Amino acid sequence: MCRFTPAVGLLPITALATPICEHPWHARRAYVTTQELQPSYDFVIAGGGLAGLVLASRLSEDSNTTVLVIEAGPSGDDVRSRIDTPVIAYFNGLMHSQYDWQHITTPQPNLNNRNISWPAGKVLGGSSAMNGMYMVRPSAVELNTLSKLLGDMDGAAAWGWDSMFGAMKKSESFSPPSAEIQSAGNIVYNAASHGTSGLLHTTYAGFVLPLFGQWEATLGNMGVDVSSDACSGEGWGAFVSTSAINPSNWTRSYSKSAYIDPLPPRTNLHILTNQTVTRMIFDNSAGTLKATAVEYANNGYQQKPWPTVGVNKEVIVAGGPVGSPNILMQSGVGPADKLQAAGVQVAYALPGVGQHAQDHLSTQVVFRTSAQTTAQLYASGAINGTNNPVASFVNSAIAYTNITDLLGDSASAFQQEVIANMSASTNDRSLNPSSDPTVTKGYQAVYQATVDTMLTPAGQVELLLAMTGTSAGPDTFAVQAGLQHPFSTGEVYIATPNPFDYPVINPNYFSHPADVVLLREGIKLARTVGQTEPISQFVTAEVSPGPDVQTDEQWEAWLRTVVSTEFHPSCTCAMLPLDQGGVVDANLKVYGLANVRVADSSVFPLSFAAHLMAPTYGLAEQAAMIIKSQYNGTPSPAALQTQTATATATATSQPTGISSNTNKASLGFKIAASPSLSTMFAVVLTFLIPTILL
Repeated sequence: MCRFTPAVGLLPITALATPICEHPWHARRAYVTTQELQPSYDFVIAGGGLAGLVLASRLSEDSNTTVLVIEAGPSGDDVRSRIDTPVIAYFNGLMHSQYDWQHITTPQPNLNNRNISWPAGKVLGGSSAMNGMYMVRPSAVELNTLSKLLGDMDGAAAWGWDSMFGAMKKSESFSPPSAEIQSAGNIVYNAASHGTSGLLHTTYAGFVLPLFGQWEATLGNMGVDVSSDACSGEGWGAFVSTSAINPSNWTRSYSKSAYIDPLPPRTNLHILTNQTVTRMIFDNSAGTLKATAVEYANNGYQQKPWPTVGVNKEVIVAGGPVGSPNILMQSGVGPADKLQAAGVQVAYALPGVGQHAQDHLSTQVVFRTSAQTTAQLYASGAINGTNNPVASFVNSAIAYTNITDLLGDSASAFQQEVIANMSASTNDRSLNPSSDPTVTKGYQAVYQATVDTMLTPAGQVELLLAMTGTSAGPDTFAVQAGLQHPFSTGEVYIATPNPFDYPVINPNYFSHPADVVLLREGIKLARTVGQTEPISQFVTAEVSPGPDVQTDEQWEAWLRTVVSTEFHPSCTCAMLPLDQGGVVDANLKVYGLANVRVADSSVFPLSFAAHLMAPTYGLAEQAAMIIKSQYNGTPSPAALQTQTATATATATSQPTGISSNTNKASLGFKIAASPSLSTMFAVVLTFLIPTILL
């Protein structure tokens, strides 16, 4: 059933009457063709992925603000069944299809010269339309470390834990699991750590298998902490993660379905699909480069000159950790030597663009099992369609193991060894690819910050229970191990002036010996999971790597043949001071450009022990507030945080009776009785911010 309302605002649009349908993703958006574009828009968003659509939704809340999103991929509406059904992501998702950018790295010398695939969503919603739906937040120590890296920079307070906690909650509409699912999965959560009025639906899968429910007890028996509230800033230990799932119909909740599809008609918002942003066009008449237009094309063979659209206020680059540095460099903004080698005229030399690249490297131990797996259910045809709780099953049992879990009493000595290695690492081009002194200074700052968090409880290696089958058959499950804080850093850069030629991606995997040691010890823990009660009761054999791999040398040799990405690249447009090779400041503005920001996971300056979706939703919410504060006079996140901190300082001078949660190892399965002090602060902040997410 549809009704029609007259459309007002930006014209022309496909029809002067806009259908409002009960099926929210049908015929409700202001999709436009190139012939229907306005000459200019207040904000042009380059990339309709996770962050881009959050910003489009938030900025277009002001009916006087015009917004255009330009997305290289299609809407995805023709493959919604592959997007919407959560479990399909593992069996027939969008990865390796036309909806995936299908990036690939250069041959990695430390991985036996293998090229590693870097999937990324090429569709509205970006990778949030094809990923594993994990909603795992960074810990407070990590976000506070990020904020500290920014020093006294204006806006730095927006990126510490308290402010980002509020932003991540703001994005979220959390639904608790049923009592049956909570009991069967041994799920522990604290409702106070979640948002309830955001746009992105989060919950737990509506179906679990017996093996799944043994995760926390097994990790606890190994001596790993079991978390009572992993979303409150203490995101370490074993727990079951929330997922981006809408429990009303058991479908994937992603940036398009959450932030765009449910909107009432907004004729000040236009979305252009199947068009690639090729570059920004600048004017320098005022002495500072100002983006006046954005060029775009649907493929590299389109006859030039390629079309442009004007920019009234800002360009927001939201192309992700590969796309964003690519757009900047094709526009002449980046390391001068890389631009000149690619044949692109230098508009502004910004050495940090594409540098500081980091990624989570991972692999798995595979076990044959007597337990039922999701892969077996899928093969039998028991999983099909939406509105099916069984089809909502996703891998979500994880554990973030700290340095003591991995190295025991050797942890402190290992940290000192890594610190001693910093000087040599700084000048090693396989670790710090840039010879620019500012980028080198930033490498040192991030390296030191990473070392400083090493002896905290923050996770160093993630363990993940995968019950969706392996190449060894549907009667297998895997325990994956992923390195979370790599010391190996790489780069992304263009090699030609053709924006349709893929950039060069070189993560320099395993170039730092610490990464090898940490992941080696992590994968040993993954093996131990299968050897520990109660999960060991379900194991009939270890399939891979098998009993022949025992010594450290054998583990390391095997790792080099099998490790791959955990799909969490970041840091290529790092938010750091300019003299540390930064690309954007704390307000996400690109240095040297008057009106360009980058807002996506590429701006995080260091890798988190987390999956990137939750912090990127928080970042996008913060970015929208920052931009609105400049043009609409509303408070910025940093200003709100300062007000909250002042109020908190006054309040905490009086006794509160609240004790903080130390989150020590516990095998109890119950909802935390009292929130931590940081949780209470963030709750205050949430009430201060108007309710409005990756």
